Amino acid sequence: MYKPLRLKILMCLALGLLPSLTVASVEVNDIRLWRAPDHTRVVLDLSGATSHKVLELANPSRLVLDLNSTSMAGLLTDLPLEGTPISRVRSGIREGEHLRVVFDLSSEVEPKSFQLPPNERTGHRLVLDLFDANQQVQPIIAPPKKSVIKSDVRRPVVVAIDAGHGGEDPGALGPKSLREKNIVLQIANRLNAKFERSPMFRPVMIRTGDYYVTHKGRRDLARKNQADLFISVHADAFTHPSANGASVYALSTRGATSTTAQFLANKENAADLVGGVAVSDMDDVLAGVLTDLSMTGTLDSSLSVGSEVLGEMGKVAQRLHKTKVEQAAFLVLKSPDIPSILVETGFISNPKESSLLATPSYQDKMANAIFAGVQRWFKSNPPPGTLFARASSTAAPADAAPAERTVKVVQGDTLSAIAQRYAVSVQDLRVSNALSSNTIQVGQVLIIPESG
Repeated sequence: MYKPLRLKILMCLALGLLPSLTVASVEVNDIRLWRAPDHTRVVLDLSGATSHKVLELANPSRLVLDLNSTSMAGLLTDLPLEGTPISRVRSGIREGEHLRVVFDLSSEVEPKSFQLPPNERTGHRLVLDLFDANQQVQPIIAPPKKSVIKSDVRRPVVVAIDAGHGGEDPGALGPKSLREKNIVLQIANRLNAKFERSPMFRPVMIRTGDYYVTHKGRRDLARKNQADLFISVHADAFTHPSANGASVYALSTRGATSTTAQFLANKENAADLVGGVAVSDMDDVLAGVLTDLSMTGTLDSSLSVGSEVLGEMGKVAQRLHKTKVEQAAFLVLKSPDIPSILVETGFISNPKESSLLATPSYQDKMANAIFAGVQRWFKSNPPPGTLFARASSTAAPADAAPAERTVKVVQGDTLSAIAQRYAVSVQDLRVSNALSSNTIQVGQVLIIPESG
């Protein structure tokens, strides 16, 4: 009798211990949701790393997120689902230890999920992106309505305005919980309004709300909209609150021009990890793009327009952090064919500048300074085929020969796309450039004939 009794007691002890052995080892500490133009992002803050899988189910349409050995306290009733393809979120425990989160869907989505390791701001995270089915990354601006004057077609200059950070990435944090992502979006909106009021410009907002766009995504949106200039607006922080002053940065191919420039570039380049980008999808720092010969001309233009903007900002800011345009390897400025500048409107970590940056009147003055600098630069350096180029040629002496319109071929260009852009025929392009076929090469300079 002894052995069976002992065996029974051991079995009971084992069964009694079973609940403690199956207790989830990872906890969901928080869950957040963001809506972007093309997708909905769900972020789960985890106490540690775990494995997961995503299942798509139909009739009714729903998405299932399974997390192994994970638990979650609280209900999912406070998520902002309005405007998203998610109609309801519910959760439960399966097999005693695994968390299951179910998303009831009102429209089709294409899911993508990945985990992010801890960084200086956040712990472990699981990111679930629900991309809207059959939609583009972000609406591209409609082709401008071209005005025809004496058979001369001209277009406005396209300026891409990028409000830094957004969504999961708050950017720098200032006194009184002031967040860089909110301040720079407000300044960017004011800048956008100023460009919109001028018939010479067509502005494009890279980020229109509180969501994150990757560095590559920001550059891609500028290129899709055929931008002539890219402006990234920031209000960063430094290790000491005494750091102050506005500044302008351009890309560097040979290292940073100062310690501060390197420090800010390192912080900005880490934004993809904070904002939530799969490590496998993150940008290489310079990824070979700087070997393109067209980069030299683009960098020269970036420094030139940056100098004009810095000069105007010096009239508004209490002081300039540096009196010349600085350079560092900022990922967001890495376009080989678009002049690009990063504008630091001030240090949000400085109490005095922080309070100024939060003031609508100061934001408007800063936006006006950026606009004035850009406008003056394009008056002196009008891109071929733009309204600025026409204004420049109109101001020339009556007996002067009309300025020849040219365009440099960049990666992704085709002869038909260039013809459509400048409202001329492919045949006229071929005749004007003595082309025997429709084949063109990156870096080639084409003469744009006058449209008839």
